[in-house]
Amino acid sequence: MSTKYDVIVIGSGPAGYVAAIRAAQLGLKTACIEKWKNKEGKGVNGGTCLNVGCIPSKALLDSSYKYHEAKADFGVHGISADGVKIDVPSMIARKEAIVKQLTGGIAGLFMGNKVTALYGTGKLLAGKKVQFVDFEGKEQILEAENVILASGSIPVNIPVAPVDGDVIVDSTGALEFSEVPERLGVIGAGVIGLELGSVWNRLGAKVVCLEAMDNFLAMMDQQVAKEAQKILTKQGLDIRLSCRVTGTKVQEKGGKKEVEVTYTDKEGKEQKETFDKLIVCVGRRPFTQGLLAEDSGVKLDERGFIYVNDLCSTSAPGVWAIGDVVRGPMLAHKGSEEGVMVAERIAGQKTVMNYDIIPNVIYTHPEIASVGKTEEKLKAEGEEYNVGVFPFAAIGRALAANEKDGFVKIIAHAKTDRILGCHIVGPSAADLVQQVAIAMEFGSSAEDLGMMVFGHPTLSEAVHEAALAVHGHAIHMTNRKRK
Repeated sequence: MSTKYDVIVIGSGPAGYVAAIRAAQLGLKTACIEKWKNKEGKGVNGGTCLNVGCIPSKALLDSSYKYHEAKADFGVHGISADGVKIDVPSMIARKEAIVKQLTGGIAGLFMGNKVTALYGTGKLLAGKKVQFVDFEGKEQILEAENVILASGSIPVNIPVAPVDGDVIVDSTGALEFSEVPERLGVIGAGVIGLELGSVWNRLGAKVVCLEAMDNFLAMMDQQVAKEAQKILTKQGLDIRLSCRVTGTKVQEKGGKKEVEVTYTDKEGKEQKETFDKLIVCVGRRPFTQGLLAEDSGVKLDERGFIYVNDLCSTSAPGVWAIGDVVRGPMLAHKGSEEGVMVAERIAGQKTVMNYDIIPNVIYTHPEIASVGKTEEKLKAEGEEYNVGVFPFAAIGRALAANEKDGFVKIIAHAKTDRILGCHIVGPSAADLVQQVAIAMEFGSSAEDLGMMVFGHPTLSEAVHEAALAVHGHAIHMTNRKRK
């Protein structure tokens, strides 16, 4: 005899657990299936984000930056800090404690909202039935009025650099180093590669990022990308563009393993570099292995993503899919909001999601953040626009904090003045870009933002001044004459 629910969610990452909690809040009998195990072999929620992604990487980023600040930047404030050392195992242990606290928090939220947590694997069968197999191998058939697929994504592996979990690692392995590698290679200079490269660079590793693309951060506004590249290079990251890795060879030298990486440079010449560790960060792909029975009725697109419409409904009635396993940017907050939307639509509400206003952040220091369209995108579309740029070097609060690198860039429609995008490299960029995202959601113009009163002294004044600069009205810099 099968157990029946109103909603079954497969996957408890940021998309899945949020969907489950919201569905339960709306009075729907909800179960959430999760296959992730912690190091003790116990089922835990949170998916990649909480266990080996967003949260642990930020813990290491913050720890490594505090070390770097104490070692290199305290002097400008008149603070002497001699003999500063890093205890890598303690740093890793702190990261693990944070992960444990947050994953345990989801378990508590499930209990508080009466979500049934099931630990094991879930496979969608025909007719909205789910085959659930727990960690002991016991099988059970569950039924639901609605099934939400939130199985997430996994790192892309490349044949020329097979991950061995020791010398060649993926993003998960890069969170577990027991010591700082003297020489660290990173294949890929995207979001994950830059963040992980920054962690170990701050701690003393010589980091080389090998990026196949010709442009740095090609998906970002290129004015911001070029400034970010300049800043990160100054910090010590060796970023090499147009470099394609063609092979790797793990070898032993002096009783210690290392990896020799062969690649072609931008001139097409073959080059070799030797590293103590190599991180493979060339992207992520949707994870659907074992998720769908052949007769489930759910279709995949040509890239392996589950096909959904704008409301995250799949080709099978009553089956939905959200998060990294569907189209769109692989961002935890995008998946979470899709989870809310789907839960509310199942409950009969008419909730929709605005995919045009999803912030994107790279947590280097300074941070890099964007929302809306880039200048390159608008040029390609033939759209007329105005741009306002304001540097943090002209902001008193930024100078006081010794955070003067970078700028805020706001793009507005030439005729309507409606804000079309905001791109920031600088201190607290992740938080500042959200201010503009809120303004964009309500259809604000650059003039609207410029008329608002911003607290002084704050970093957010750079947003205010950039909005004023759209029309050449910035106060704390000389404005360029408009043509």
